[in-house]
Amino acid sequence: MPYTTNDIRRVEEKWQAFWAEKKVFRASVDSKKEKYYVLEMFPYPSGKIHMGHVRNYTIADVIARYKMMRGFNVLHPMGYDAFGQPAENAAIKRNTSPSEWTYKCIDDMRSGLKKMGFSYDWDRELATCDETYYRWNQWIFQKMMQKGLAYKKASPVNWCPSCATTLANEEVINNACWRCKNDVVQKDLDQWYLKITHYAEPLLADLKKLNNWPSRVIAMQENWIGKSFGADIYFKVKGAEDSITVFTTRPDTIFGATYVTLAPEHPLVRKLSKGTAQEAAVAAFVEKAANTPKSERMSGDQKKDGVFTGAFAINPVNGHEVPIWIGDYVLMEYGTGAIMAVPTHDQRDFEFARAHQLPMIVVIQDAAHPDVTPEHMTKAYEEAGVLVHSAQFNGLPNEEAKKKIAAWMEEKKIGKVSVHWRLRDWLISRQRYWGTPIPVIYCASCGAVPVPEKDLPVRLPKNAPITGEGGSPLAKVKEFVDVQCPTCGKPARRETDTMATFFDSSWYFLRYCDAHNGAKIFDQKEAAYWMPVDQYIGGIEHAILHLLYSRFFTKFLKDEGLIAVEEPFDRLLTQGMVLKDGEVMSKSKGNVVDPDEVISKFGADTLRLFILFAAPPEDQLEWNPAGLEGNWRFLNRVWNAVEVRYTAGAATGAVPADAEDKKLELERNASVKKVTESMEGGFKFNTAISGIMVLMNAVDKYQVPAGNALKQALLNKALEAVVLLLTPFVPHAAEELWQMMGKPESSVAHVAWPTFDERALVTDSVKIVAQVNGKVRGEFEVPRDADESFLRPIILADEGVQRHVAGQEIRKFIVIKNKLVSIVV
Repeated sequence: MPYTTNDIRRVEEKWQAFWAEKKVFRASVDSKKEKYYVLEMFPYPSGKIHMGHVRNYTIADVIARYKMMRGFNVLHPMGYDAFGQPAENAAIKRNTSPSEWTYKCIDDMRSGLKKMGFSYDWDRELATCDETYYRWNQWIFQKMMQKGLAYKKASPVNWCPSCATTLANEEVINNACWRCKNDVVQKDLDQWYLKITHYAEPLLADLKKLNNWPSRVIAMQENWIGKSFGADIYFKVKGAEDSITVFTTRPDTIFGATYVTLAPEHPLVRKLSKGTAQEAAVAAFVEKAANTPKSERMSGDQKKDGVFTGAFAINPVNGHEVPIWIGDYVLMEYGTGAIMAVPTHDQRDFEFARAHQLPMIVVIQDAAHPDVTPEHMTKAYEEAGVLVHSAQFNGLPNEEAKKKIAAWMEEKKIGKVSVHWRLRDWLISRQRYWGTPIPVIYCASCGAVPVPEKDLPVRLPKNAPITGEGGSPLAKVKEFVDVQCPTCGKPARRETDTMATFFDSSWYFLRYCDAHNGAKIFDQKEAAYWMPVDQYIGGIEHAILHLLYSRFFTKFLKDEGLIAVEEPFDRLLTQGMVLKDGEVMSKSKGNVVDPDEVISKFGADTLRLFILFAAPPEDQLEWNPAGLEGNWRFLNRVWNAVEVRYTAGAATGAVPADAEDKKLELERNASVKKVTESMEGGFKFNTAISGIMVLMNAVDKYQVPAGNALKQALLNKALEAVVLLLTPFVPHAAEELWQMMGKPESSVAHVAWPTFDERALVTDSVKIVAQVNGKVRGEFEVPRDADESFLRPIILADEGVQRHVAGQEIRKFIVIKNKLVSIVV
C-alpha cells in the first residue's frame, strides 16, 4: 500500500507527541558517556520558519540523531535571539507591544520547528528577551565594567533631526531616513563600548587552534582583527609645534611620500586650516564627510574626494615640504587617522593624486621597466622591486628595505617600528527600547555607578511610548529614569540606552548548559561537561561579528574562572543558501516556498530528505519540485517493502547460502560502511542517502521463496539496516517502520547504529582493467589475488587487447594485484 498524505499526518503527529510526552531528547550530565553538543545559530523570531531555517536545522538534527545512535550523550537545544529593532518597528506598524509581537512569533516558530521533528531538548528552550536571560547580560556587563572592559566615550551616530532618533546603517537610504525621508546627519553621542581590543592577540593567535573551521572563515576573522606590522612615522607641521603620526605597512616607500592625508574627523583638521584661505572649504568638507556613510566612503567604486588644509608637513627622511590634505577615504578607525600618501606605489593614493594634481615620485623600480616616470604611469606600481630616489637605501630590494628603513627611523627618533590592529572596540549602545537595559546609574556626585547585583535585572518598563521618534523610549518613562544613587542615596538618573543584540548571542551557548538556573549564570560543572560546542552550524554571513564576539566572551568568562575552554566552537559548518530560479528565496522577490505547504502534502520527512539529498550542506541548494517527488517515491518504496515483505519474528543469525544471499549481505555491509564513512567524513549527507538507496535497490531485487526462513531472515536484516540508516534523516517514518517490525525499543532514536563486517565486503572475484601503453583497453572479472600466470593468457587472448599488441614485442607485463594490468609494447 502507498504511504499516503493521511499516513504522513497520522505518523508525524503521533511521533512528535510521543517524543514530547516521553522527553526522548532531554539531556543530562552523564560522566560515563562521551558528550556531543550540537548547536545551530538560534533564529530571530520573525514568525513562521522559512526554508533557510529548514535547511540549517535539518542539518543539525541529522548530526544530533546520528550521534545519539553512535552512543553519545547529545545536547541539542533551541532558543530565540528575540531582542532587536525589527520587533520595535513591527510593534509600531501593528500598534502592539514588542513583547506581545515577539512572543507570538516565538509561538509560531516553535510550532514550525516541532512539525519538522527536530530532536531538541525543549526543557532548555530560552528567549533572550526574557528577564531571566537578560539579567545575566547585565551581570556580564558589570563584570566587564569592573575589569575596565566596559567604558563610555563620544562617537558619531546616524541621526535623523526630524524624527529625533538614531538610525542603524541599514535605515539610512540615499543619506535619508527610511521613515520620514528627510536628510540624516552624523551626531556625536556618549555611548558604551566593550574593550574587545584587550583580547586582540589571543583572538588572532587562537585561530590556529580551530582546525575544524572552514579556511575562508578563519581568513575573514584574521582580516577583521587585522594585525599589521609597520612603522609609525612623525611628520612635523611646518611652522607649528604639532606633529602628525602616520602608520604605514610600507616604510620602504617613505621617500616617495608627497603629501599627507588626514581623516575628516582627525583632531588637527580644524586647527590646521584656521585662519587660512582654506578654512571655509575645510569646514564644508568636514560637514559633507560627516553626513556620508562610512561604508560609502570606503567603497572602491567611490570617487576619492578631498580638500587642501592650507598647511604643510615636513617629510622627516628628506626634509621636503608636503601638503596636508583631508581625504574622505581615510577613517579615524584605522591606524592613526592619518596616512602618508605615496601615489606611485598605492592605487588609492594614485587616483587621489591624479584627481587633485599632486606630485609623484617613483621610489621602487620595476626591473622590467627601469626608466618609468610618474608621467607615463597609468596605475600605481605595487609589486616588488628595488629602491631608487631613496638616499642610502638605493638598490635595496624593497622587502629588505622595509625593516632597515623602519629601524633607521627609530634610531633617528623620527619614527618607530609598530604594530597596529584593524580591530576596534565594540559599540554596544542602542537608543532603542527592545533590548537589554544597560545597568548603570548616573549620579552628580558619584559618577557612573553600576546597579547593585541584588537589584538585577533592570527590567524594561511596560509603559514606554514606542513611536520611533524622539530618541530612546526609556528616557520618556519618568519612573524608570528617576532613581536614587545606590552609593550616596542622592537623586540620580538611570541609563536609557539598551545593549546591541550581538551581546545576547555572544554567550547563549553557555546558558543552554544550565538554561533555567535562577541563582547564577550557569552551573560550572554543567558547563565543564558540555562545553565546547562540538558542532556549530550557521550561515557564512555570521562568519565575522557573531563568531568573533562569541570567542571574546568565552575568553573573558574563562579569565573570570567560570569556564575552562578558550574557544566556544570546536567544529563549524556554514551551510549554503536555498535558491529558487537561481535566486535566494525572499518575500520581496516572490520566490518563497512555504515549508507548511510542503509538509501538508509530502510530510516533513520527505522535505528533510530532499533538503539533505539535493546538495552537500556547504553548497547552495536549488529548489526542485521534481526532486521532492523523487524522494517521496523512495520513501514509499521503503514503506511498502517493510509493510509487505518484512516478517516480524523471523529467525535471526542466518548465514548466506548462495550467491544471491552473499550479494545482499555484501550490499548491506557496503551500505552501512558507506553511510557511516559519509557521516564521519564531513557529514556528506547526499552520498550517505545514495548509499541507502543502493541497498534498497538490492532489497527490491532479492527474492524470497515462500517458506524460505533463511532468505527471509537475510531480507529482514537488510530492511532493518535500511530503516536504521534512514533514522537520522526521516525520523517519523523510521519510528513507525521500526514499530511495524515489532521491535521492543520505545524509540528507534536510541537504537545502536548498525555495524558492518569488513570480511563480508571481500568478494571471490574482482574487476580489473588492462592498459596498453597507458590506455585502458579492456575490463575483466577475475578471481581475487590472481597472479600473472593466470592473468597473462586471459588478457592477451582478449580481442580488444590483441588489436594493440599483435605483432609487437611485449616489453613489460606489470600486475597490480586486484586493480590493473599494465602492458608496455
